[in-house]
Amino acid sequence: MRASSELGRLSELALRQRKAGLTKLPPVGEILRGSLMQRYVTCGNPSCKCARGERHGPNWYLSVTLGPGRTTGSIVPDENVEGVRGWIENYHKLKEKISDINRELLRRDRARQRKREQKK
Repeated sequence: MRASSELGRLSELALRQRKAGLTKLPPVGEILRGSLMQRYVTCGNPSCKCARGERHGPNWYLSVTLGPGRTTGSIVPDENVEGVRGWIENYHKLKEKISDINRELLRRDRARQRKREQKK
């Protein structure tokens, strides 16, 4: 019975620490997955300069991979570039923080398993 109660306390502690770590994450409304790059584009108008090889740009472009072989994207206005950069950076911070938390939970679980094995 003691091992079960100890396991419960460790899990509860780990979950509390996980929740505390999650409060330090960026707001959900400020997270964006994708890549920001500069591109030259053509508009499709046959009488435009881009039809003769002089493309428009450079324009900021957000590219997002949806799955194998599936990518979407859109032009980002110059005035939004810094905000989009911040959102992409927040996405990477989020992934890193969650990964750190889960790695710590795995480490604790492994330590708990070792303790149980030593008691046998």
